[in-house]
Amino acid sequence: MHDSSTQMNCTAFVGRKHFAKGTLQDVVKVVKENLEENEIVELLIFDDFTGKPIDIDFRGSLEDVLNRLNSKPGCLTDTKENEQPVRRAGRPKLGVVSGEVTLLPRQWDWLKAQPGGASVTLRKLIDEARRSGENGNKVRAAQEITYHFMTAMAGDFPQYEEALRALYAANENRFYESINDWTPDIRDYIKFLASNAFTQE
Repeated sequence: MHDSSTQMNCTAFVGRKHFAKGTLQDVVKVVKENLEENEIVELLIFDDFTGKPIDIDFRGSLEDVLNRLNSKPGCLTDTKENEQPVRRAGRPKLGVVSGEVTLLPRQWDWLKAQPGGASVTLRKLIDEARRSGENGNKVRAAQEITYHFMTAMAGDFPQYEEALRALYAANENRFYESINDWTPDIRDYIKFLASNAFTQE
Protein backbone atom coordinates (compact mmCIF):
# COMPACT_ATOMS: atom_id res chain seq x y z
CA MET A 1 0.00 0.00 0.00
CA HIS A 2 1.21 3.49 -0.83
CA ASP A 3 1.92 5.82 2.07
CA SER A 4 0.45 8.57 -0.10
CA SER A 5 -0.86 9.00 -3.62
CA THR A 6 2.28 11.04 -4.34
CA GLN A 7 4.42 7.96 -3.64
CA MET A 8 2.86 5.66 -6.25
CA ASN A 9 5.17 4.72 -9.11
CA CYS A 10 4.06 6.07 -12.45
CA THR A 11 5.12 6.77 -16.01
CA ALA A 12 4.30 9.87 -18.05
CA PHE A 13 3.90 10.24 -21.81
CA VAL A 14 3.62 13.35 -23.92
CA GLY A 15 1.81 12.17 -27.01
CA ARG A 16 3.45 8.83 -27.82
CA LYS A 17 6.80 9.70 -26.29
CA HIS A 18 7.99 8.64 -22.85
CA PHE A 19 8.53 11.75 -20.75
CA ALA A 20 9.19 10.84 -17.11
CA LYS A 21 9.12 7.96 -14.66
CA GLY A 22 9.20 7.79 -10.86
CA THR A 23 6.92 8.57 -7.96
CA LEU A 24 3.92 10.71 -8.78
CA GLN A 25 5.48 13.55 -6.80
CA ASP A 26 8.69 13.33 -8.87
CA VAL A 27 6.80 13.17 -12.16
CA VAL A 28 4.60 16.13 -11.23
CA LYS A 29 7.71 18.13 -10.39
CA VAL A 30 9.35 17.29 -13.74
CA VAL A 31 6.15 18.23 -15.58
CA LYS A 32 5.81 21.58 -13.82
CA GLU A 33 9.47 22.43 -14.41
CA ASN A 34 9.70 21.38 -18.06
CA LEU A 35 6.34 21.54 -19.84
CA GLU A 36 4.33 24.49 -21.09
CA GLU A 37 0.55 24.52 -20.74
CA ASN A 38 0.04 23.58 -24.40
CA GLU A 39 2.29 20.52 -23.88
CA ILE A 40 0.49 19.45 -20.69
CA VAL A 41 -2.65 19.03 -22.83
CA GLU A 42 -0.92 16.07 -24.49
CA LEU A 43 0.34 14.62 -21.19
CA LEU A 44 -0.89 11.30 -19.82
CA ILE A 45 0.41 9.80 -16.57
CA PHE A 46 -0.13 6.10 -15.87
CA ASP A 47 -0.04 4.24 -12.58
CA ASP A 48 2.54 1.46 -12.97
CA PHE A 49 0.53 -0.73 -10.59
CA THR A 50 -2.80 -0.57 -12.47
CA GLY A 51 -1.94 0.60 -15.98
CA LYS A 52 -4.68 3.22 -15.65
CA PRO A 53 -4.28 6.95 -16.33
CA ILE A 54 -4.05 9.32 -13.35
CA ASP A 55 -6.02 12.56 -13.53
CA ILE A 56 -3.91 15.47 -12.30
CA ASP A 57 -4.92 19.10 -12.00
CA PHE A 58 -1.78 21.06 -12.94
CA ARG A 59 -3.18 24.53 -12.30
CA GLY A 60 -1.13 26.78 -10.07
CA SER A 61 2.27 26.16 -8.51
CA LEU A 62 3.95 22.85 -7.81
CA GLU A 63 2.95 23.23 -4.18
CA ASP A 64 -0.68 23.78 -5.22
CA VAL A 65 -0.66 20.61 -7.34
CA LEU A 66 0.88 18.46 -4.60
CA ASN A 67 -1.52 19.84 -1.98
CA ARG A 68 -4.45 18.83 -4.17
CA LEU A 69 -2.97 15.34 -4.61
CA ASN A 70 -2.56 14.89 -0.86
CA SER A 71 -6.11 16.02 -0.17
CA LYS A 72 -7.70 13.45 -2.50
CA PRO A 73 -9.80 10.67 -0.92
CA GLY A 74 -7.69 7.64 -0.09
CA CYS A 75 -4.62 9.58 0.93
CA LEU A 76 -3.34 8.94 4.41
CA THR A 77 -3.53 11.84 6.79
CA ASP A 78 -2.83 12.24 10.48
CA THR A 79 -6.38 11.47 11.57
CA LYS A 80 -7.67 8.96 14.08
CA GLU A 81 -9.33 7.06 11.24
CA ASN A 82 -5.91 6.09 9.91
CA GLU A 83 -4.33 5.11 13.20
CA GLN A 84 -3.23 1.50 13.42
CA PRO A 85 -4.88 -0.61 16.11
CA VAL A 86 -2.80 -0.96 19.24
CA ARG A 87 -1.15 -4.36 19.55
CA ARG A 88 -2.03 -6.04 22.79
CA ALA A 89 0.64 -7.67 24.91
CA GLY A 90 0.84 -11.44 24.90
CA ARG A 91 1.79 -14.32 22.65
CA PRO A 92 0.05 -14.76 19.29
CA LYS A 93 -1.88 -17.95 18.75
CA LEU A 94 0.31 -20.69 17.34
CA GLY A 95 -0.23 -24.23 16.13
CA VAL A 96 -2.75 -26.02 13.99
CA VAL A 97 -6.53 -26.13 14.03
CA SER A 98 -8.33 -29.44 13.95
CA GLY A 99 -11.33 -30.09 11.74
CA GLU A 100 -13.31 -32.87 10.12
CA VAL A 101 -12.32 -34.24 6.72
CA THR A 102 -14.52 -36.78 4.94
CA LEU A 103 -12.79 -39.03 2.42
CA LEU A 104 -13.32 -42.39 0.77
CA PRO A 105 -11.41 -45.37 2.21
CA ARG A 106 -9.03 -45.52 -0.75
CA GLN A 107 -8.25 -41.83 -0.28
CA TRP A 108 -7.48 -42.35 3.43
CA ASP A 109 -5.26 -45.29 2.50
CA TRP A 110 -3.32 -43.15 0.04
CA LEU A 111 -2.92 -40.29 2.54
CA LYS A 112 -1.72 -42.57 5.31
CA ALA A 113 0.85 -44.14 2.99
CA GLN A 114 2.48 -40.76 2.24
CA PRO A 115 5.64 -39.67 4.11
CA GLY A 116 4.62 -37.82 7.25
CA GLY A 117 1.10 -39.19 7.25
CA ALA A 118 -2.27 -37.70 6.36
CA SER A 119 -1.93 -34.32 8.09
CA VAL A 120 1.47 -33.46 6.62
CA THR A 121 0.37 -34.54 3.15
CA LEU A 122 -2.83 -32.48 3.29
CA ARG A 123 -0.92 -29.39 4.40
CA LYS A 124 1.55 -29.82 1.51
CA LEU A 125 -1.27 -30.26 -1.01
CA ILE A 126 -3.05 -27.15 0.27
CA ASP A 127 0.11 -25.04 0.20
CA GLU A 128 0.85 -26.16 -3.36
CA ALA A 129 -2.70 -25.33 -4.46
CA ARG A 130 -2.40 -21.89 -2.87
CA ARG A 131 0.89 -21.22 -4.67
CA SER A 132 -0.64 -22.25 -7.99
CA GLY A 133 -3.59 -19.96 -7.36
CA GLU A 134 -1.32 -17.04 -6.53
CA ASN A 135 0.61 -17.52 -9.78
CA GLY A 136 -2.66 -17.53 -11.69
CA ASN A 137 -3.74 -14.33 -9.94
CA LYS A 138 -0.42 -12.69 -10.84
CA VAL A 139 -0.91 -13.56 -14.51
CA ARG A 140 -4.50 -12.25 -14.55
CA ALA A 141 -3.48 -9.02 -12.81
CA ALA A 142 -0.68 -8.41 -15.34
CA GLN A 143 -3.08 -9.07 -18.21
CA GLU A 144 -5.56 -6.52 -16.85
CA ILE A 145 -2.86 -3.90 -16.19
CA THR A 146 -1.51 -4.30 -19.73
CA TYR A 147 -5.02 -4.17 -21.18
CA HIS A 148 -5.80 -0.85 -19.44
CA PHE A 149 -2.72 0.84 -20.87
CA MET A 150 -3.09 -0.69 -24.34
CA THR A 151 -6.69 0.48 -24.54
CA ALA A 152 -5.72 4.04 -23.60
CA MET A 153 -2.61 4.39 -25.77
CA ALA A 154 -2.60 1.76 -28.51
CA GLY A 155 -6.25 1.17 -29.40
CA ASP A 156 -5.71 2.44 -32.96
CA PHE A 157 -2.39 0.65 -33.51
CA PRO A 158 -2.08 -2.11 -36.13
CA GLN A 159 -2.73 -5.63 -34.78
CA TYR A 160 -4.14 -4.19 -31.55
CA GLU A 161 -6.93 -6.76 -31.38
CA GLU A 162 -4.55 -9.57 -32.30
CA ALA A 163 -2.24 -8.46 -29.49
CA LEU A 164 -5.13 -8.49 -27.01
CA ARG A 165 -6.19 -11.97 -28.05
CA ALA A 166 -2.62 -13.20 -27.65
CA LEU A 167 -2.36 -11.51 -24.25
CA TYR A 168 -5.42 -13.25 -22.84
CA ALA A 169 -4.53 -16.54 -24.52
CA ALA A 170 -1.12 -16.36 -22.81
CA ASN A 171 0.52 -16.69 -26.22
CA GLU A 172 3.75 -14.85 -25.45
CA ASN A 173 5.39 -15.17 -28.88
CA ARG A 174 2.30 -14.01 -30.76
CA PHE A 175 1.82 -11.10 -28.34
CA TYR A 176 5.33 -9.73 -28.77
CA GLU A 177 5.20 -10.27 -32.54
CA SER A 178 1.98 -8.25 -32.68
CA ILE A 179 3.42 -5.23 -30.86
CA ASN A 180 6.92 -5.39 -32.33
CA ASP A 181 6.38 -2.55 -34.83
CA TRP A 182 4.58 -0.23 -32.41
CA THR A 183 5.97 3.12 -31.26
CA PRO A 184 9.09 2.15 -29.26
CA ASP A 185 8.27 4.02 -26.04
CA ILE A 186 4.74 2.63 -25.88
CA ARG A 187 5.87 -0.85 -26.88
CA ASP A 188 8.57 -0.90 -24.21
CA TYR A 189 6.17 0.22 -21.48
CA ILE A 190 3.73 -2.49 -22.53
CA LYS A 191 6.52 -5.04 -22.22
CA PHE A 192 7.22 -3.73 -18.72
CA LEU A 193 3.55 -4.01 -17.71
CA ALA A 194 3.22 -7.47 -19.27
CA SER A 195 6.32 -8.90 -17.59
CA ASN A 196 4.21 -11.23 -15.42
CA ALA A 197 1.42 -11.88 -17.93
CA PHE A 198 2.96 -15.09 -19.23
CA THR A 199 4.42 -16.49 -16.01
CA GLN A 200 2.81 -19.87 -15.38
CA GLU A 201 5.22 -21.40 -12.85
